[in-house]
Amino acid sequence: MPRYADIVLPLAQPAYTFAVPEGMAVTEGQAVAVQFGAHKFYTGIVWRVHDRRPDFPRIKSIQRILYDTPLLSAAQRALWEWMASYYLCSPGEVMRVALPALMKPSGDTEEEFSEEEFRPRTEPYVSLARALCDETAFHEACERLERRAPKQYAALLEIASAGDGTRIATGEIAQRLLRAESAVLRTLERKGLILRAEHERTVERGGSAFRLPELTPMQRRALDSLRGQFAAGKETALLQGITGSGKTEIYIHLIGEVLSRGGDVLLLVPEIALTAQLIERMERIFGSRVTAYHSKLTNRRRTETYLRLSRSEGGEFVVGARSSLFLPLKHLQLIVVDEEHDASYKQTDPAPRYNARDCAVVMARLTGGHTLLGSATPSVETWSNAASGKYGRAELTERYGTARPPVIYVSDTLRAARRGERHGHFNKLLLDKIDETLRRGGQVMLFQNRRGFSPYVECTECGWTARCPNCNVTLTYHKGGRRLVCHYCGHTEEVPAKCPSCRVTDVVPRGFGTEKIEEEISRIFPEAQVARLDRDSVTSEKAFNAIIADFAARRTDILVGTQMITKGFDFEGVSLVGILNADNLLNNPDFRAAERAFQLMTQVSGRAGRRDDGGEVVIQTGDPGNPVIRQVAAGDYEGMVRMQLAERRAFFYPPYARLTSLLLRHRDPTTLRDGITALAARLRERFGRRVLGPMTPPVDRIRGEYLAGLLLKIESGASSARARELLLAELKTFSENPAYRAITVVVDVDPQ
Repeated sequence: MPRYADIVLPLAQPAYTFAVPEGMAVTEGQAVAVQFGAHKFYTGIVWRVHDRRPDFPRIKSIQRILYDTPLLSAAQRALWEWMASYYLCSPGEVMRVALPALMKPSGDTEEEFSEEEFRPRTEPYVSLARALCDETAFHEACERLERRAPKQYAALLEIASAGDGTRIATGEIAQRLLRAESAVLRTLERKGLILRAEHERTVERGGSAFRLPELTPMQRRALDSLRGQFAAGKETALLQGITGSGKTEIYIHLIGEVLSRGGDVLLLVPEIALTAQLIERMERIFGSRVTAYHSKLTNRRRTETYLRLSRSEGGEFVVGARSSLFLPLKHLQLIVVDEEHDASYKQTDPAPRYNARDCAVVMARLTGGHTLLGSATPSVETWSNAASGKYGRAELTERYGTARPPVIYVSDTLRAARRGERHGHFNKLLLDKIDETLRRGGQVMLFQNRRGFSPYVECTECGWTARCPNCNVTLTYHKGGRRLVCHYCGHTEEVPAKCPSCRVTDVVPRGFGTEKIEEEISRIFPEAQVARLDRDSVTSEKAFNAIIADFAARRTDILVGTQMITKGFDFEGVSLVGILNADNLLNNPDFRAAERAFQLMTQVSGRAGRRDDGGEVVIQTGDPGNPVIRQVAAGDYEGMVRMQLAERRAFFYPPYARLTSLLLRHRDPTTLRDGITALAARLRERFGRRVLGPMTPPVDRIRGEYLAGLLLKIESGASSARARELLLAELKTFSENPAYRAITVVVDVDPQ
């Protein structure tokens, strides 16, 4: 009976049906080569095998199978389907981000496709010749070599002793594990005493003995509580612990328990480059079992890791960023999402625009495992799920050991300016605290959530400002190299010698970023060693590691940085943290602005005083009476959450509604305006007052395209599946209209 297979291709298209050649044994989840269109060859994933012939005359056949094992398990395919449905995209778009680049070769010809195919690295393995597996024959060979060729004799003994030590080893051993030289082994091969073969390189995994850290009584209670909740049927639990409370120790105990029984563990972190300390710590405990997976790895390394895991029989421990969620862990029993509130878990481009935290919860459910969400400042949605009983919950309210929470001071910048106590961008209180800290031999971290030297340059005579020719934003001034840079499209130009508008005077920088803070603090404290950590100073992973290593070794006294310094660091020497211009965090047109400001300020404050000496934090603000500033100073997370929940209930925002953002782009503003007006009218016929807009975003032109948006709010209790179905139908009708076909529509479910 003829067989057919539905194949998912790495395209924004549905699955297509191909014929399975007679005698070809294909299984679901397998990668295959197919010809799509007149010439193009693609890698596809077998989604379903069946015997129903499609309703078109000519059906192309699968060319060949690409790997010896299926790349996707049933749980992975279910996750892809869920993501495609929930985030309004196709499984092919999920495939584009889920598989490493080298696993998706394509080409205009079969030869071109073959050239792009991944070929694993091989290495030589050696074994005794079959005749020498007999003990008598082996000893005779050794006697012949012992006097005439001592190096060959030693190599033969080494190969024979590679087993358990009680008998002659008959299996293969990697040549790199032998002390013998290659020339000696080649001679033994010519004599017919050993066999050599090339095999794919393997990675030796560690044993099962782990030295787990000691827990405090509070940590033990939290761990026992989590175990009990998981055993009672909770699929997901929140571990909420103040900064420095030792959440990682609890992760380690749960991870060790899963690994010891042969299960797989995935530890998700927001940004892998910022959590090098965490990976090093896990490697000290779990050794070679730890596998790092992130975008900084080479394509070859990512592909080798994926293929190795697809063949693994369990006991794997992966530490990675959001893309590691797609790895083929067949025995996945635990997913830990560290800093679950972090916005980096949300992919903004391209589709699928998924949140790895939410997908982790779904993936664990599909594999029968558990998800542990950890944070000192959980997202409002996660806290609400825990408070309602949907998620389990355990708390850590004390810092680990004898460390104490830092003392937080709120410094009024307006009052300081009136009293002449403001020097540059620093209040006297912060400068005094920095001076005291440096005299004691402590270290300082200064947080400014804007990179560059200043946000813009301005003519003092006519008010001209430098703007990006492609985007509706001002260009940021970077003093290094005297460059004006657009942080949206990357456009760069030199600072003009005179104002291009009035030709009268020089342009001057306005505002301040991390580069300017670094310059000013170096001038005020010339004896201190100052470094900067932001996207401009970190040009490579090596540069990042060098900056962090110098600060950890106390070769740097003051570290200035953006959000990069708030995550995943544990520096024992930091006793003072300064937060500059906290108002910049609060004054954003976003319903999550207060929540994000609280999280950022609390997280960066938590870098101070993580040892016995305690620490201090100075928050500079022009609005010291702001409720969020007061909540940060008091460490009142619950107060912040309850205030935010009250506002969101009143204005119908998550967790009381599900949001879907529609962003329309086109180079002609008139066409865009007509299109979004028509789409908004159609959506209102379906959804009524749940549709907001059209609206113009704060940055309404990027890379030469004009932008406009709509926002769809659906009640949490309503059927989101039905809402997505109606929305897709309207978007399909819109895209088929010739007048609007050129308009790009970007759909973002649960925008962050």
